[in-house]
Amino acid sequence: MHFRHADAIWSDYPELTAGALYATGVGAGVDVGPRAAAYTARAAARLTGATESAFPEVLAWRRAFSRMGLKPTQYRCAAESLLRRLRKEGTLPRVHPVVDLCNAISVAYAVPVAVLDADRIAGPLLEVRHARGDERYTTFGGATEHPAPGEVIFADSAGRAHARRWTNRQSGHSAVGEHTSTFFVVAEAMHDDGAQAVPELLKTVAEELAAHWPSADPTAAVLTSSSREFVFGC
Repeated sequence: MHFRHADAIWSDYPELTAGALYATGVGAGVDVGPRAAAYTARAAARLTGATESAFPEVLAWRRAFSRMGLKPTQYRCAAESLLRRLRKEGTLPRVHPVVDLCNAISVAYAVPVAVLDADRIAGPLLEVRHARGDERYTTFGGATEHPAPGEVIFADSAGRAHARRWTNRQSGHSAVGEHTSTFFVVAEAMHDDGAQAVPELLKTVAEELAAHWPSADPTAAVLTSSSREFVFGC
């Protein structure tokens, strides 16, 4: 399987730094609560001094959303949404140990992280690109939507969209569940220090997966305009 961002994305958003990670042999029967709590505590401490809307990581994504013609407060990047929930409710939702870890790491770094069931992605290509309008997106309620032409989506070779509006929220089709064992993770940053944050974030995710699931064997890569593709699951 190949993962990449389309040339038009790199052209329009040269400030983007992206990271991808693939791991297998990861099950649901592990307690990640203490580690997730440590990362959310880092985010909570930062939120005591400012709201998430003032974070440079979030502001960079808000600018990107504005350039896409979206209202930044109507469609928020995944990190902003999680930080907002953490600030208001003091906690994050519990979904699956891998998702819980990645959500906690996401708020710690204020960088959006998507977690997909890799077995639900149709190869040979998963691409971040502008929608044509004929792609299919499955909501969590099971309904089928068609992204608007020009919308930034995660699209596979079967024409299925796994995320809409570049919000890094997975579709109902590729959502992680109790029986998921093969994971694909994407982290994307737009802010000035993204080139430092994304590799560190990926390293953190890989270390946590290896610590909790010794057989996970995660592989990862940082993607930039000069190194655009990650090959996984071969």
